[in-house]
Amino acid sequence: MQKISLTKSFIALVTVISVNFFVVSQSIARALPDFTELVEENASAVVNISTSQKVKTNKFYQQMPDLGPGMDELPDIFKHFFGMPGQPRGGERHSLGSGFLISADGYLLTNHHVIKGADEIIVRLSDRRELEAAVIGVDPRSDLALLKIEATGLPSVEIGSSKKLKVGEWVLAIGSPFGFDHSVTAGIVSATGRNLPSDNYVPFIQTDVAINPGNSGGPLFNLEGEVIGINSQIYTRSGGFMGVSFAIPIDVAMEVAGQLKESGTVSRGWLGVLIQDVSRDLAESFGLDKPQGALVAQIIPDSPAADSDLKEGDIIIEFDGDDVVFSSDLPHLVGRVNAGTKVKLKVVRAGKEQMVSLVIGALPDEENLQAKRKTAPSSKANRLGLIVEPLSQLARKKWDVEQGVGVKQVFDGPAATAGLRKGDVITMLNNEWITSVDQFNTVTEGMPVNKPVPMRIVRRGTPSFLPIRITE
Repeated sequence: MQKISLTKSFIALVTVISVNFFVVSQSIARALPDFTELVEENASAVVNISTSQKVKTNKFYQQMPDLGPGMDELPDIFKHFFGMPGQPRGGERHSLGSGFLISADGYLLTNHHVIKGADEIIVRLSDRRELEAAVIGVDPRSDLALLKIEATGLPSVEIGSSKKLKVGEWVLAIGSPFGFDHSVTAGIVSATGRNLPSDNYVPFIQTDVAINPGNSGGPLFNLEGEVIGINSQIYTRSGGFMGVSFAIPIDVAMEVAGQLKESGTVSRGWLGVLIQDVSRDLAESFGLDKPQGALVAQIIPDSPAADSDLKEGDIIIEFDGDDVVFSSDLPHLVGRVNAGTKVKLKVVRAGKEQMVSLVIGALPDEENLQAKRKTAPSSKANRLGLIVEPLSQLARKKWDVEQGVGVKQVFDGPAATAGLRKGDVITMLNNEWITSVDQFNTVTEGMPVNKPVPMRIVRRGTPSFLPIRITE
């Protein structure tokens, strides 16, 4: 009897555990999001984009004999095996991507790299119609393109706000990876405000949503069915998805789209400074409690910064009320401000905080900007032909130097002739001890012409004097 009783008790215990496990499983299942309704309501506004571009036929093919039918269709790997280049004989290149309709009258957004160089852009809708798209405008700096198809009564997405995004929030992507239309993948937001080295004007949303070639330009949705980003890039070592994807925030995209629709171009704000990140040693040397801000390494001539009280060596820690934690935070904050707007910068100068006001200018096109940057070193190099920087705390300790300025760059000129090198510390010039960059520049401006003056330097801990002469 006791044995039967124990058996019944065991069965009852197993039943209780099973019931509890089923209840817990049901609770977990209910806690996970159901994307079906979101996809049903929004998939029809997502489109497939295919492009074609005419390319010159490779000269190799012009000299090749006919290898027989079907050889042009060989995969590239076999063409290389046969000694044939991967470029098709037909002289046409194709690409695939995604996009989404933002209005019922046919305006849609995608990535610039999806349609770059295309001679023809075909948009395939969810009802299988294929329409040729016109390019309203492109913005390579943010990798965005606004297109238009001639149709009305089209389904469109609901635009959300990327500012409300939180790390850990569920998100969903719809696109055409490898040409598979309306593929759906989901994940969470891994980070916001992510800055990439090649993109200074976009604070990317990082997710772990599976994104592959063909997803580019497609929408990223939140659980409310609102578009909060445009899938743009992936980090990969294999060419495929590795768990790190980046999307352009929809707030940035809609600002760009508005300008493209209105004028076909995008205008961005411009300070006119070259900046660098603040390391721990630099923070200590500038009297900061922690590394933060954007250090102004150079002010570009004929720029808004050049017409203001901003100085090289200033550390910008706040831009018009927004904190600048990393130097990469500054470009996209400035870029979103209209030219002609007066802003206030909070900077750290000589260990003290102060405010600097200036009027934002319009960012020049890439060609003009590069030209300005190229002229910056020579025009900003002083009469000696060099650029100096404040002496870091690390250099003071390493070379046992109490004061002076560090040589950052040496150009053709008196300094190079005298034998000055990058990394030297200038402690005295024309019989005056050097205490700061500003004081060094003042002494330099007062130097006589065609007369040698003494310059005391410390090179790798060893002090010495060099004669230096300005010839004009």
